[in-house]
Amino acid sequence: MPPTITAFRASPDRGRALARDMRVRWALEELGLPYEVRLVDFDELKQAVHLALHPFGQIPTFEQDGLALFESGAIVLHLAQGQPGLLPDDANARARAINWIFAALNTIEPPILELQTARLNEGHEPWTPSRIPLIEARIEQRLSALAARLGDAEWIDGPFSAGDLMLASVLLRLRSSGLLDHFPALAGYVARAEQRAAYRRAFAAQYAVFIASQA
Repeated sequence: MPPTITAFRASPDRGRALARDMRVRWALEELGLPYEVRLVDFDELKQAVHLALHPFGQIPTFEQDGLALFESGAIVLHLAQGQPGLLPDDANARARAINWIFAALNTIEPPILELQTARLNEGHEPWTPSRIPLIEARIEQRLSALAARLGDAEWIDGPFSAGDLMLASVLLRLRSSGLLDHFPALAGYVARAEQRAAYRRAFAAQYAVFIASQA
């Protein structure tokens, strides 16, 4: 049976491929695996049926053959380990690709999410104008190190891998901030990722759901 993932019925990202089900959709498309999507709204996220799958009441979740997973990184890693195509065969290269999945989620993404929280949820607070430059400085420090490691390579460590998928997914969250424009190598890296056929298929699928929610 194909896996079933959950996604927002009406995503707050307004179809910009920022919701975390996009990462799982993209991985499934890269691997050429069929999948089903169960759409949920915010009320359903807090119901017992969904909390049994995701104890924190979020998306995505993944179900297949009696296995239920939550957290986009865990799901992408599970998929990449189960099928050829997103992790190298060489053991050391494989370990490095997995390393970059964790780097994307644990080092690059946290200050990006902090910036989004400050702008969207704390914009009215008196401390926000002085806090935002501090967060942006931390982000730029991370981006500078990442750009230096990438150099002029096409992907972060050899052929495209799950590490690149996760890095690009995280970096996409910076597009509206303008910070990514300060690092042309990273902007080009993200653009290459968006041109992949699997990404375009995943984007189209998620965007179609958003459009339907607006009807």
